[in-house]
Amino acid sequence: MVQRWLLMLLPFALWGTAMAAMKPLLASSSIWTVACLRLLPAAVVLLLAAAALGRDLKVDRRDWLWLGLFALVDGSLFQGLLVRGLDQTGAGLGSVLIDSQPLLVALLARGLFGEAINPVGWLGLLLGLAGILCLGLPAGLLQRWWLQGPPALDQHALSHGELWMLGAAAAMALGTVLCRYASRHSDPVAVTGWHMLLGGLPLLVGLGMEHPAPWLPAWSLSQWGLMAYASLLGSALAYGLFFWFASSGDLTGFTSLTFLTPVFALLAGVLVLHETLQPLQWLGAAVALVSVLLINRRQTLWERPQ
Repeated sequence: MVQRWLLMLLPFALWGTAMAAMKPLLASSSIWTVACLRLLPAAVVLLLAAAALGRDLKVDRRDWLWLGLFALVDGSLFQGLLVRGLDQTGAGLGSVLIDSQPLLVALLARGLFGEAINPVGWLGLLLGLAGILCLGLPAGLLQRWWLQGPPALDQHALSHGELWMLGAAAAMALGTVLCRYASRHSDPVAVTGWHMLLGGLPLLVGLGMEHPAPWLPAWSLSQWGLMAYASLLGSALAYGLFFWFASSGDLTGFTSLTFLTPVFALLAGVLVLHETLQPLQWLGAAVALVSVLLINRRQTLWERPQ
């Protein structure tokens, strides 16, 4: 049971640092390059790993249409919007928006799969959003917004970067639901690999139209190391595990772990870069943990004792 929970947490821990690894690479390359280098090598590695583990790589004919939609929405659209948003925003409001997708997943899962979201679950989702706000936004900005309301954010509060991130969150939420339809008769790990490969092809076309060959950036060894981390660990391993768990079970409860993504990013900064967390960030981490607990235990906490 403990090992399963550790595997469930691993994708969000990897995503918490993968965005930080990609951000400096955009200064010396295009968004198309980073998106392609993150998705396509990860797809090949994931498919090879699935074959080595003895999984069936063949996609059932009944899943082809759903696989195409899954690849378009979560592969092409999500990765393109994510990298575009990352290029125009920092780790603040943009990260808050991308990590807010459990709210969208909960609504989709409620409507499509009939997953129960009782008042305890809604409380957990709202607390999770509050937690990532405390983790991602400066204390001064939150204080001004609390005292003055939306005018405190001025007219530049929602820039194009944040809009791209919001679109990426919506695409990821929809893709999380589509993965269940795409893996009804096929192996979910194989479907994940194929959707990354197919979803990377439109990005490759966009790269070729904007940057004729050769398009590989002249990065240093350390920069290629960051790209390898974002692709092999932050994509191949993270997405393989994520969609494997998302293909069955409680979708709302599992995706609520997304609220812990900024927590892992901050902890990595503390352990690796020796950064110091502010009191508001400690509060946000605690609130995010409580929110995940409430969402995953919502049925037990809401039902009356027999």
